[in-house]
Formats: sequence, structure tokens, C-alpha cells
Amino acid sequence: MTQPTPYHEDQELDNNTSTNVHFRDILEQHINRRSLITKTASGAVALTLASTLTGCNDNDNKSNNNNGGTKPPVDSNKKPEKLDFTAVPKNLDDIVTVPEGYEANVLYALGDSINPTYAEWDDNNVPSGPSFQFRSGDCHDGMSYFGLNTATGRYDEQQSNDGLLVLNHEYINPTFLHPKGPSKVDGRRPEDEVIREVNAHGVSIIHVKKDTKTQKVELVKNSVYNRRITGSTLMEFAGPAAGHALLATKFSPSGVQTRGTHNNCGNGYTPWGTYLTTEENFIGYFARSATDDAARRPEEIVALQRYGLKQGSSTRYGWETAIGQVESQDLYDRWNADVKAEQAGQDYRNAPNTFGWMVEIDPFDSRQAPVKRTALGRFAHEDCRTSRAIEGENLAFYMGDDSRGEYIYKFVSDAKWDPKDVNGGYRAGDKYMNAGKLYVAKFNADGTGQWVELSYGKNGLTDSNPVYPFKSQAEVVTFARLAADSVGATKMDRPEWCAVNPVNGEVYVTLTNNSNRGSSYPTDAANPRNYEDLKNNEKVQKGNVNGHIIRFRETEDKTTAESFKWDIYLFGAEAAMASNINLSGLTDNNDFSSPDGMWFDPRGVLWIQTDDGAYTDVTNCMMLAALPGQVSDGNKATTSNGTETIVGAKVNDENLRRFLTGPKECEITGVTMTPDYKAIFINVQHPGEDSKTYDAPTSHWPATQTNPNNTTSRPRSATVVITRKDGGAIVG
Repeated sequence: MTQPTPYHEDQELDNNTSTNVHFRDILEQHINRRSLITKTASGAVALTLASTLTGCNDNDNKSNNNNGGTKPPVDSNKKPEKLDFTAVPKNLDDIVTVPEGYEANVLYALGDSINPTYAEWDDNNVPSGPSFQFRSGDCHDGMSYFGLNTATGRYDEQQSNDGLLVLNHEYINPTFLHPKGPSKVDGRRPEDEVIREVNAHGVSIIHVKKDTKTQKVELVKNSVYNRRITGSTLMEFAGPAAGHALLATKFSPSGVQTRGTHNNCGNGYTPWGTYLTTEENFIGYFARSATDDAARRPEEIVALQRYGLKQGSSTRYGWETAIGQVESQDLYDRWNADVKAEQAGQDYRNAPNTFGWMVEIDPFDSRQAPVKRTALGRFAHEDCRTSRAIEGENLAFYMGDDSRGEYIYKFVSDAKWDPKDVNGGYRAGDKYMNAGKLYVAKFNADGTGQWVELSYGKNGLTDSNPVYPFKSQAEVVTFARLAADSVGATKMDRPEWCAVNPVNGEVYVTLTNNSNRGSSYPTDAANPRNYEDLKNNEKVQKGNVNGHIIRFRETEDKTTAESFKWDIYLFGAEAAMASNINLSGLTDNNDFSSPDGMWFDPRGVLWIQTDDGAYTDVTNCMMLAALPGQVSDGNKATTSNGTETIVGAKVNDENLRRFLTGPKECEITGVTMTPDYKAIFINVQHPGEDSKTYDAPTSHWPATQTNPNNTTSRPRSATVVITRKDGGAIVG
């Protein structure tokens, strides 16, 4: 088959135009249409492909954790006064380049076995699709480390020598997942290829062990904790949408379960010791026929269009075309969202509604299914970060919706943090993530902002709403984008990862770029740049080319606050750009483009990662270390296009420095660290992404990490562990 176009997030549909079609307009068009519902015979419910490995768990309490779910240090390390490593120069090399005195080792790559029963990866003999239930998935992304007490089998926030590394597999690069790329036979995808692709999505949980003398970190291949969660693993729903008719499918007519998670991009973790994985660009996995609108109610059409699933939409990988011989046909039919039966519980018209949620996973207990937490809203979740967990205070969860012109959200739990809930598993998740208030952000030009509540019956979210006729909180959370539209939230430049400063609780959000800023989206104070940049001396790039990082501080430092102050901490830019574009004063040691992944370690060091296509003629994607100040530490400024904004203090080489660069055509993403700060983990996603065919790869990483002259190996996404050669703390 023709090789799929390499996947880039900035090519996703822009579904938030200023001329949204409203419910009433669709209603008028719909009155004279006849229903074209097609009936289908009922089929057997398919079983999940989830692993049967079982860990253990109980409910012993642990000490309080008051730094946003990050693990407190076990020694006296504090936030460095300045960065002490030599900045890595910009380069186009096909390796992970780290500072002098550090070393990078590949830990876990696409196809690697997590069970000794299964053989190691072989470039020329890719294993069967079902075996990927016990192998690394593809396109490694968000990631968190959980200390493991091997005596009790439970989460231990201070344990650095044994831990569970939990990481996302966002999507696949089919060119290299299969021996000779993907294929079709008579217009259908081969079942084994589809099974491989579905299983290469999702999440890995792997046991890692660190040698206390050498600091070398390795995968414990025979660990009972190793398991995969895939695109077919059984999932439960919880929160206001659970059991609602909008989630009813042939698999679960009652709307309480679904199968699988995919497009898991950013992540998060809870102070009670569970993992949060996001479902981002999920909509492209579903097909709708060119006549399906005629079988839909007007409000359904509004919602489907707002989330980008217009009638006539095709799928990214064609999973719905497979014919089931190894697995149930139902596993493939579910990717077609057409109305095909009398009732929603008899077909998969609502299958798209079962994705786009935050998913909670207990790494220490595989006996219970992961839970999709519907109270946190449904959209293209990029990331989710918990506020500082302070005893007696409400927890907040900060989230971004990664598409052009989308919004920043927070969910505030009704429950107040109790440290006795550490190791509480999904029961703690029920307590803190099922009941609360969902908000969306509105940024004002004067540096203030409001959180607008998205609750049924408030702020016009009723059945008389002109954007969508909301009838319950289940509809508000399922169609959170429509609710946010109706309350006038601020359209942002692709909100991606969130980070919470453990020192002061301020929240940082990466706004990676927006080629439509200045055209479809006028500039504003929170999204102030529209400029032109030349790539390869020939391609003119327009809009907010290099992205920025916004930050805000809640009023009175309360997570329950409905107002905040904000500024722009950092602007991506080439060092040589004019000062009214390079507003942060970047130099060759720290200039970057398209900030994406981001995380504060417990000391208050901010790690910034890039997913870029604008500056890649000069340098591969990278990760920087930063020592930020606080909101309002800078001044007002005016951009090259005349927009006034509020900027943070200019940076310098002592408080922002390039820590690493990745191999060719990759994204650097996912970052976490052992509690002793002596090992930091990052992910390299889609090296060689722009390769045209499987037999002409433009990268040979990770083989080139140990053999720079390798010219034969296929590129694979992988997790990398970085340590200091002297055994000291990272950026210590």
C-alpha cells in the first residue's frame, strides 16, 4: 500500500473556527431528512487483549506528599543556584547528545520483550501481532517513575533502586513497525498487521532496577510487574458520563465499559501513586460514511463536527477493514462510527465518545481495569498535572487541549487531600477524580484571568444553549469543547504539557506553535506573536512559528480560586531573530522552537522538550533545563506585529541551557527521574519520521547510539536513561 504520510500533530484538523455551526442551524437543515439507519446483526462481544500478569497491592498509608505528586528527595539536594553543565551545541547528528560528564543508554525500544518467553527484537523478522501484548509499543511519549518497595509490592515515593517506569505509546510509525511497511490485500488490512498496530498503542509498565554502585539502570525482564495496556484492553468508565446513553455501544450497551486507549501523549501522576495517561488525537481512528449525517440528530452532527469527525471521514490506519480470523470481527468493526442499528447500544455510533478522556492506571495492581475519569472532560488531552498535594486542600488537575485554537482546563476535586490515601489505588481515584468542578481558562489583556465553570445549569450550559442543547453534566463533560466555546474561553496556540512548580504552585503550559495565529486567530496578549521565518532559505513559515510557554498563579495560591495572574515565561525563537520576536533574549546555548513536553522535578528544575519542524534545518529536537522565577518578574513588551503582552524576566545561560539533543527527525518527549536525582529518563519518538520508505530510512537510531556508523538498522522509538559518569545528581 502507499506509505502513510508521517504523522505530525500540527497537521491535525483545526476544529475551532470563529464560524462554528450552531445546533439550531443544523436543526433547520435536518428537519426534512429521512433516516438512513442500517440494521446489522448482533455479534458476540469480543474479549480484551489485556495482559493477565498480576501484581499486588494493599492500602498501607504513606507519608504526605506536598509537591504535586512528585517524589520528595531522599537527600538534601535543593534547587541549584545556577546550571553547572556545559550546554550541548545545536547539531543534526543521529544520536542522543548529552553534556560532557554524562552518558545516555538506550533502555527500552520498540518491540523489546518484557517477558522472557518472547524473543528479542529482530529487524528482519518482526514478531506476530499478538506477541506485542508482551513487547514495547511504538512512539514512546509521556512517562513517570514510581518507586517500588520490593518487600511490600507497593508504591514507595522515596525508592530509587527499584521502580516501575510507566510510559505512553502514542501512535505508530507503520513504515518501520512492519518488516516491509504496512500493506493491503484487496483493499483490506491484514489482520496480523492490525493486531500488531493496535497492540503497539497504549501504555507500558516496566520494572527497572538501578545498581547503587555504578548507577546503571536496567529492565528487569522477568518481573511480574511488567505488563502492557493496549488499544484493546478492557477499560471502565467513572464520573458523570459513566452509564450515560452517549457512551452506549454494542460492546457495552449500558455505557460503563469500553476497550482500549490510544493516542496517549502526555501524562500525569497522582499523589496516591497512580498514573494518568491522556487520549489526544483519537478522532482520526474512526470512519464515517458520506451519508451518516442523515441518520443523526442535529445535536449529534454539531458534536461530531466540533470534534473533527465529519461524515465521509476515513481512518488513519484502516483498522475497520480487517477481517477477523484470529480475533473477533467486532474488534475491527468498532472503528466504524456509522449508525447501523435501531439503537446506540447495538452499533458503534458512540465509539468516538468512548475516547478523549483521562485514564487512570494503577501500576501496582493489574487485577482491576484502568478507569477513564469522565469528570475531567473529553477533548484532545495532551497532559494532566496535579497541583501540589497539601493536606486539607482541594486537589486540582491542569490540562491542555492540543489543537489550534483550543483551551486550557482545570478540574478541582470536591475532596480535600488526605495523605492516608497514598497507595489507595482506584478507590482514591474515585474519591478525588469523580466529583468536582471543571473549568476553562479565559485570559485578559491586563495579566489577569478567570476560570469559567463548566457545570450543567451554570453559565448558560442548559438545553437552551445556542451552541449545543446541554441536558446534563454528562453532556457537558462529553462535549467539553462545545461548553468551552459557549462561555467564551480564550483560544490558545495548541496547549500541550502542563507543569506545576513545586516551590510556589504556579502552573506552566507549553503553547507549541500555531501557523494560523494572525489569520484564522487574531493575536491577543496571551498569544501575541505573528511573524515570518525562513526555513532552508526557501520555505516561508508564518504565524506563531516557534511557540511559547505561558504560566499563571492562582489567586491566594488556592486551587479553588476562580481567578489568576499570568505572564509568558518563555518565547521560543532562533537566537538571531529580532528582539521583538526573540523576546526572552535566547542565545545559541538555549534557543529552541516548539516547546512541547515539560516537567518540574521536585527541586524546582524545569525540563523543557521540543517537537519541532520549524528549526530542524539547524538542529534536531532537544531538551533544556531551566531555573525559572515567578509570575510578574518581567515587564510588558510589544511584539513585531504590534501586540502588547506581559513577559517574564529575560533568561540567561545560567538559568536556561540546552541539556541534550536527539537523533534525526525525532521528537524529544517524556521526562521523569529517580527520587535521588541520579537517573533521568527521556523518550525519543519517531526517529527518521520523514523516511519515504522502509528500505531507505533517514535515521538508524538507536543502533547509532553505540555504533554511529550503522547504516542498516531500522529506526525505533525508545526510552533512554541518562546518568552522570561520576555517579552524582543530574544538574546537581
